[in-house]
Amino acid sequence: MANTRISHVNASIASRVQGYAGAVAMVAASTLIGLWIAPRWGTAPVDMVYLPAVLAAAALWGLGPAVVAGIIAALAYNFFFTAPIHTFRIDRVTDVVTVLVLLIVALVTSRLAAGIRAQARLAAAHASRNATIAGFARRLLSCGSEEDIAQTACSELNRLVDCNAMLVSGLPEPHVIAAVPEGNRLTPSDIAAAALTIESGEPAEWVFHPVTSAGAVIAAAGLARDDGVPPVGEDQLPLLTNLLDQVALALERARFEREAREFTATRERDRLRATLVSSIGQDVRPGLASIGAAVRELRRSGSGDKQLVSAIGSEATKLDRYIANLLDLGPESDQQPIDAGGVRIDLFHRTVSKDGEEVHLTPKEYSVLAELAKHRGRVLTHAHLLRTVWGPAQERQIDYLRVAIRALRQKLEADPSHPALIINEPAVGYRLVG
Repeated sequence: MANTRISHVNASIASRVQGYAGAVAMVAASTLIGLWIAPRWGTAPVDMVYLPAVLAAAALWGLGPAVVAGIIAALAYNFFFTAPIHTFRIDRVTDVVTVLVLLIVALVTSRLAAGIRAQARLAAAHASRNATIAGFARRLLSCGSEEDIAQTACSELNRLVDCNAMLVSGLPEPHVIAAVPEGNRLTPSDIAAAALTIESGEPAEWVFHPVTSAGAVIAAAGLARDDGVPPVGEDQLPLLTNLLDQVALALERARFEREAREFTATRERDRLRATLVSSIGQDVRPGLASIGAAVRELRRSGSGDKQLVSAIGSEATKLDRYIANLLDLGPESDQQPIDAGGVRIDLFHRTVSKDGEEVHLTPKEYSVLAELAKHRGRVLTHAHLLRTVWGPAQERQIDYLRVAIRALRQKLEADPSHPALIINEPAVGYRLVG
């Protein structure tokens, strides 16, 4: 990386030398054209020949070469085209004015042209930065896990900033999620610096820069050069900040997707458990009850093998006790319908009725009502209900919940304008009356 930095410096010096040499060459070419024009049409039009050279130098190489071109043009015009010829002495006042005007015009036009060139370069730099950020974000979008995002981010930072890159996360002991090139290790002081960055949000040496989302630091990106030079200059900090913002968005997206998958899996497990418990309670226990009744009948009649009947009765009783214990593991609200204010909520069969008539609810409306019923009498926060019904990514969309509650009140309350079934706790959440 040190060799790369030296090559960049050498290329910059070569570019400057090329600019000044080009400016001198264009003034020399203008002088040759002037020497061809002067014998034929006089020296009057010659001064205008130098202006294109000055403007071209400003447009191609900037202000410095343009100023040099303007000064050399004035001197060349004085030396070759004002009397006495081939000296820098000027005898006529008109020639003095011509040289001064040529110099002033050359300097002003070079300044204007250089300013336009600088603005064009600035616009090109902004366009390049925006393209870099867009490409960086596009590559992050193709990543599915936090590890993939971290690896891609480090690879891109290594390429764009030309330094070692590392992404760390976690408190109080930060751990490396990804590093490019591989094999970089953190010393105890580096770990302390990373922890300080994650905790305070301030850059530190390695150098670690905070990766923030919604005001919270979720990780730290570490940058370092093998030659010990600061990895990021002041002119690169805006680009680095934008890139780290994209990393934060990608990490948050991956976290939300992971939480949503975990939530869906948990909800599916709960549904399967409730279905299994319901099946056991409704299908298996009646069969065990029939077996128990048959055993008791055989005992009274004495027609069967007493030892065999006793064993069957003992095992049936044991199975019934096991099933009873299994049913007791589920919340009581999941085992029998809930009655509240003339409304019956059957979580087993996923039905809701009001005054004996079934009420049709949308899936979201039913999920909100079921969650309130499972915790009957308790206030459930807006975030809890949104996270449970809509998923973790929507826990701030309170309007979703308000629409569902309004629909439930319209369908279930005797007087929706004065609710008595689903009660609002201002700024907190909702509860189903106990």
